[in-house]
Amino acid sequence: MAENIQEKSFEGQRDGEVVIKVFRRHMIAMRKGFYGLLIPLALSSIPPLIWQTNLELFLLPLAGLIIGIFLFAYQFIIWYYTVFVLTNQRLRQITQKGFFGSNVVELKLSKIHNISYNIPGFSGEMFGFGTIVIQTYVGDLVINNVEHPEKIYNILQDATEASERRDNEENSIEVNA
Repeated sequence: MAENIQEKSFEGQRDGEVVIKVFRRHMIAMRKGFYGLLIPLALSSIPPLIWQTNLELFLLPLAGLIIGIFLFAYQFIIWYYTVFVLTNQRLRQITQKGFFGSNVVELKLSKIHNISYNIPGFSGEMFGFGTIVIQTYVGDLVINNVEHPEKIYNILQDATEASERRDNEENSIEVNA
């Protein structure tokens, strides 16, 4: 007696829903975390360089490193747990807010009217990141610092066109019935 149980890829996945792509922001979005790591370490390293006679001051860079690691970890958690899930039915944005909060935005693919992307100059070309804008009747969903925006754009376009074709086929079947 074998049951056909589909394993869910994410919480809230519907029956018959297929995950096409899961993506997140580019590592460039982690720059606040890198600054949070480097600035306390650099600032705490200045006093031991100026007053080299006091040995206790050499513990100050260690304290700066520990503070920096905590700041980096906070930004890393926000970056890592902010994901975008594209399925054959919808686009789901899960945004991490601090250590414990999250925000979920969902768009049905049939409600998407236009998709565009922008690569912000030399740094965007060099590091491969950009912005994707998804337009609907209710407003725009702007996804900043996306890794390889041209690839994600093409995948989104293909998914919305497939959704439109599926909806048109379903409507023609209902009309003919």
